[in-house]
Amino acid sequence: MSLLVSSPHCAKSTSQPQPFDLFCRSCSSVPCIYPTGSVHFHASRYSSLVVVLMSRKPRLLLVACLVLLIGAALPKGSRAEEPGGAAGLRFGFYNATCPAAEDVVFAEMHAILREDPTLAPSLLRMHYHDCFVQGCDGSIMLRSRSGTAERDATPNRSMRGYGAIERIKARLESVCPLTVSCADIIAMAARDAVYLSKGPWYAVETGRRDGNETLAEYAETDLAPPDSNIVDVKTFFSVKSLNSKDIAVLFGCHSIGTSHCEAFEKRLYNFSADTEQDPSLDAVYAAKLKKLCPRGALHAHGGWATKVPMDPGSGFTFGLSYYRHVVAGRGLFQSDGGLLHDPATKVYVDRMAAASSPDEYFEDFAAAMVKMGRTDVLLGCLGEVRATCGIFVD
Repeated sequence: MSLLVSSPHCAKSTSQPQPFDLFCRSCSSVPCIYPTGSVHFHASRYSSLVVVLMSRKPRLLLVACLVLLIGAALPKGSRAEEPGGAAGLRFGFYNATCPAAEDVVFAEMHAILREDPTLAPSLLRMHYHDCFVQGCDGSIMLRSRSGTAERDATPNRSMRGYGAIERIKARLESVCPLTVSCADIIAMAARDAVYLSKGPWYAVETGRRDGNETLAEYAETDLAPPDSNIVDVKTFFSVKSLNSKDIAVLFGCHSIGTSHCEAFEKRLYNFSADTEQDPSLDAVYAAKLKKLCPRGALHAHGGWATKVPMDPGSGFTFGLSYYRHVVAGRGLFQSDGGLLHDPATKVYVDRMAAASSPDEYFEDFAAAMVKMGRTDVLLGCLGEVRATCGIFVD
């Protein structure tokens, strides 16, 4: 059974609701309520409350919120805040506790990308990889001495930007100690990376807390490989409540950044039992890719030596050129080309490829990023806010 828990809080009859902390330690002498969708568990009726969450994988996530009460009753008619309320994910979550948070993140991001513009796509990718593996909880930052963390998984071997997130976190800790989560920093950094690459500015919901569990195997199974077909991609995204339009929109992230030969070599040399090269790949483009990634050199260098632009010619400018390349058979990954094999994603790709202005896309992208940023977030008493993002878990 999967239990989606909205934001819990403690309520005082004479003041605004207070953030619910672990064991309700911020207001342990007052009644607490814990909302779970349409069902509300009223802790004032019990001496303790334990919520058990069963994850969708063959693993068990046990989250226990023990509430110690004096026995006071809730005021008549009082109820928990709905998601987006006082303790939930919302715009401006840090307005009262750390009003400078977003300004600090942006200032650091501006400096970071001035020093190394190539980090923009990496930080955008980090937010996607974080959200798709156990939810947007900052667990991609955690480290393992035994090499079993998410960042050690194959899809994350080329991930960069960990140092940038730690740099932002350290600056925030000097301003607002133990207040802004690593998960929120990653989400804000991704937004700023897009904006500083001439993409849209959009408001980011905040209030996430950080997870403290990380396993490489989750990243191996939860992230769609670049050689996925559209059916598989839709499956990966649907698990996160993202639809066909969200797929077509979010794939536009490939307008900035580079990849490595290993991620698309199958399209060039081993597409199927009958065809060596993917027939949907533009022949001239395929020839250029083969020069950059010759068959014999791939495994000799581990497939990681050569960097290939995902959107040829765009540099680090976020825009619509990606869609024009996909329509022309020049999408780098098989999953890019797969957007043309589904009616829902194809119609969007075709429209963006023909668009004279990025306005519609920018609006859609902002909405899709906010939607993705809500994936399996930890709120209230779940998770933690730690001083360092990349702590060791073993």
